[in-house]
Amino acid sequence: MAAAKSPALALICGDDEFAVKQRAKQIYIQWSEELGGMDHEIIDASVSNSGDALTAIAKLREALNTLPFFGSGKVVWLRDCNFLGDERAASAQAVTETLNEVADELKNFIWQNVRLLISAGKVDKRKTFFKTLDKIGSVESFAGLSADDKDWVERAEVAARTAVRERKKEISEEALAELVSRVGPNARQLESEIEKLSMFTGDKSKIEFADVAMICSRNKTARAFARGDALGDRNLPVLLKRLDEELWEAKFDSKKSEIGLLYGLIGKIRAMLLLKEMLREGWIKPEMDYNRFKAQLERVPADKLPEDKRFNPLALNPYVLYKGLPQAKKYSQSELVRAMDLLLRCNQRLVSSGLDEKLVLQQALVQIVAPQVVAA
Repeated sequence: MAAAKSPALALICGDDEFAVKQRAKQIYIQWSEELGGMDHEIIDASVSNSGDALTAIAKLREALNTLPFFGSGKVVWLRDCNFLGDERAASAQAVTETLNEVADELKNFIWQNVRLLISAGKVDKRKTFFKTLDKIGSVESFAGLSADDKDWVERAEVAARTAVRERKKEISEEALAELVSRVGPNARQLESEIEKLSMFTGDKSKIEFADVAMICSRNKTARAFARGDALGDRNLPVLLKRLDEELWEAKFDSKKSEIGLLYGLIGKIRAMLLLKEMLREGWIKPEMDYNRFKAQLERVPADKLPEDKRFNPLALNPYVLYKGLPQAKKYSQSELVRAMDLLLRCNQRLVSSGLDEKLVLQQALVQIVAPQVVAA
């Protein structure tokens, strides 16, 4: 006979550390209020070795088997557990065997007035412990933010707005968009930057664009935005400086390459071409207010756009489009078409010639950004 799922047992896990913490905290508070009493226990399960993992498990067993006083209920929270996935501590045989023993105990545990909450990062779903929790309890998984996810911007904005409000503050839409564009799909850094902003703004109740511009750092994704902005602004000195910085980083980062930088530039030119087409069709109009600009995007007829997200402007970060709108005016349609051709030839030279990659990229960018001279 299959064991019945217990509403008193929950595992909250996933790569999105911020979302996991928020959801686990929400459940802990809810359960504590429902059960009342003062016997709730939080066990720190963030460990550095197998010995500490076994200690945390021992504390968990003791907490589950210690009855609450005065007949009230008890919530046990195994918090920030980092030995349920492929971590070093999790690979120890003693830890695996002990977790299997706990899994057997949980199957037969009497949950009257006791609830168990486990929050964790990566979890190995092949292991007995996870399978048991999934079978008899509730499992919620939160995937981390990824630039490959179409909705990562919206998810990051929701998480950021929640974190700001928890600190009794508000944030303007433009400041929120700038924050997300600087941080990119990185929940942990997003939380860190919001904490910095909260401290920086002090007693001020609302975080504004200027605050973000003053205090927030840029990660790798944001630096790519900065390179694109310099291209859009036709600011050659800044563009070449950004290019030098990223070519230097590429020497030490196997995930970065000259071709990757080139594709980022192609994406920026393509975005400006798409913006010009949307303006020509009358789908959008020049707009200084970010909220009103986003509202215009929501009214663009989706059936008029290609399914391929490379050529679909609505697949782009709306803030990138917002910042690209005035930049598109700095180039004529013919200049943007010429820029795509120059970047195509640059791609061919990078792949097939033995020329210095930095020089090839610099030459292409100078030809794109410098004003075209019209013969008399």
